[in-house]
Formats: sequence, C-alpha cells, structure tokens
Amino acid sequence: MLYIGCHLSVSKGFAAMGKAALSIGANTFQFFSRNPRGTKARPLDTADMSRLDSLLKENRFGPLVIHAPYILNACSKDPGVRELAARVILEDLERLEHLPGNYYNFHPGSHGGQGTAEGIRQIADMLNQILRPEQKTIVLLETMAGHGTEVGGRFEELSEIIDQVELKDKIGVCLDTCHVFAAGYDIAAQLDTVLEGFDAIIGLEKLKAVHLNDSVHPLGSRKDRHANIGEGELGKSGITGIINHPKLRGLPFNLETHHELPGYKAEIAMLRELYQD
Repeated sequence: MLYIGCHLSVSKGFAAMGKAALSIGANTFQFFSRNPRGTKARPLDTADMSRLDSLLKENRFGPLVIHAPYILNACSKDPGVRELAARVILEDLERLEHLPGNYYNFHPGSHGGQGTAEGIRQIADMLNQILRPEQKTIVLLETMAGHGTEVGGRFEELSEIIDQVELKDKIGVCLDTCHVFAAGYDIAAQLDTVLEGFDAIIGLEKLKAVHLNDSVHPLGSRKDRHANIGEGELGKSGITGIINHPKLRGLPFNLETHHELPGYKAEIAMLRELYQD
C-alpha cells in the first residue's frame, strides 16, 4: 500500500486535518507541532486529538509525521538556544502522548563553527536528556542538504548521533529526497547504491518516513529548495523509482511541495497512478 500525504495546517484542529487528508486522497500526513518560525503552540485539546486518532484508525492511515519548528537548533553555540530546543521538543513529546504511535521529526541543527563532532555530541546529549522509555512517539532525525555548518548532510553524521543516543528504540531517520539529492546522494540514478550505503552506515530499520520532494538544484548543490513532483532535477522517473522501491514501500511519504489542497490532491492522484500495486 502507498501511504501518501502532504503537509497540512493544524489551525482548524486535529480532526479537521484528518478530514482534509481524506478529501484529497491522503492516508497519512504531516503537520507542525507549533508555529514553524516560533515556539507558540495551540492549546492542548485532548478530545480533538482523540477524534483524530479514531479517524486514523477507522480509515487505516499510516503513521503521521509531526514536524518540529524550524528555529530549533540543538547544537547552537548559544546554550540558551540549545536549552530552548530541548524544552520545546520535550513539551511536544509530552503532548503527543495523546496521539500515540506516530513520528516526531526535527532538523538536527547547525553547529555554527564548533565543529561537526561537537554538534553531534550536543544533539545526542539533548536526546539523552528528553527521551523516555515509556514514550509512544519515535523521534526522527531529518536528512539535510549539508549547507554551511548543518549537521546531518552525511549518513555518517546521523549514525554518530544515533550511536550516542541511549534509547535507540526511540530514534529513527526521515529521509528528505530533495535534501539527500542536494547533499550528493544520487537517488535518481543510483537509488539501490544509496540505500545500500544507508543500510551499511545507519541501518534501514531506522528509516521510518520520507519527505517526498523534487529538487530545484542539481545533485550535490547543497541547496535546499523543493520543487513540485516531476518539475525538478529528480524528475518523475526518479520519484517513481523511490515510491516503488521494495525497501521503501510501506513507509509514509509526505509531500512538501508548493501547493494548496487542490494541488496536493492532483499530485497525490498522480503518484497513486505511478505506484505499482
């Protein structure tokens, strides 16, 4: 089964997101835990979250991906910024206990000149502070394009973070197709080789979700700019290979392309046609 969805707004409520997903043919989706450019969160509405949970089960949705705000930086040179990231992620994970069995995704951060090894240590330290054995949410490190001092542009960097995390069963990876292509992994022409490398370095059992995006910029550009499906450097053929790959089938795929609901509906319909049952 193809679990395909897109990024939806939580502004009208949790159950409303589920209904919006159904209206566009989605059976998974992603949403921000709070303001993506800030830290303000919606008031906690556990009844609405329960309604969404029931809708997901009734309609056999795949796992959802809840995305942390972009401003968080778990390996900033500023201790206050690191503390903010830890506080926000811990709060989000506590809230998500009311919507169990899903994924929480965050950008590892930028070390700002401290060095990759120090950035990795700080990210792992934060995760060791906030992860709990009893939590029902898996935290995902997102693959990055490798711009500037970003951590996570190489599979080895994500592997080193995971190696330093104590509760390894609570941590996984979300592969962003635009980001990994921009980072130099040719998932359009050499997908088998890339996945073999991922498996050897991280382990495919840690790959839990995919951000499905085409790339405006070419292979190895280190520039993070998403394109609509089939309109970028990956092309429709590259995306088709990704959604049909035997090692990726069954994962939740979420579009982060440039659409409102009607555009997402058309893109989801196109991808369902390209998927080989």
